[in-house]
Amino acid sequence: MASEELQKDLEEVKVLLEKATRKRVRDALTAEKSKIETEIKNKMQQKSQKKAELLDNEKPAAVVAPITTGYTVKISNYGWDQSDKFVKIYITLSGVHQVPTENVQVHFTERSFDLLVKNLNGKSYSMIVNNLLKPISVEGSSKKVKTDTVLILCRKKVENTRWDYLTQVEKECKEKEKPSYDTETDPSEGLMNVLKKIYEDGDDDMKRTINKAWVDQEEKAAKGDTANFETLESFWALLDGDVEILIVSSKEYWLSCIYNI
Repeated sequence: MASEELQKDLEEVKVLLEKATRKRVRDALTAEKSKIETEIKNKMQQKSQKKAELLDNEKPAAVVAPITTGYTVKISNYGWDQSDKFVKIYITLSGVHQVPTENVQVHFTERSFDLLVKNLNGKSYSMIVNNLLKPISVEGSSKKVKTDTVLILCRKKVENTRWDYLTQVEKECKEKEKPSYDTETDPSEGLMNVLKKIYEDGDDDMKRTINKAWVDQEEKAAKGDTANFETLESFWALLDGDVEILIVSSKEYWLSCIYNI
């Protein structure tokens, strides 16, 4: 082996160096000794490097994991307002202003928009709003990214129109919550419909209040008292202000309820 031969040469040079007495001979032997030691060191390094390469080759190939943005979070919290030209939707996302511009995408249709924010803190964020209350202009709609906020600007197709709700679904849900009554029927029947709705939707305290009002009215009727529920004012007085019901017209009863429960 080459390294073994070099080691023997080194030992022999050391022996000769110990016996040499003349300076020129000693200098030559010292230089040779240094040369052999350097060769031995290089050989050892090469051997160690080859051994390391062999160990690396024996390892299984590393599996490169694909870059992923994690799971997608559905955005449910937002705020909105409007101007004469735009409906503005505000979505708060911490650090969104730091992601590349192309990672924030918004797609518009005449009655919808969907937002996708990619790879924000290892996650993606999605918001889809369908059935907008009114049509919007796709070309005139856009988005802006501000500090921790995405602003979606939906351009109203008809300017200077007011949106009471963001979506048609929201409008329908709100309208279902309103008491149902028919202003063309007898006023007392309309009142009964209102009271029925209030009673069904009310909590236990509200139901107790209404029940007490009915009992008081029955007792007064039994005594010959003329108090009854044919007028809205009389029932409001009996409820002691828990529900305020207003008469808008003296000719016909146009009912409006303001809940104060």
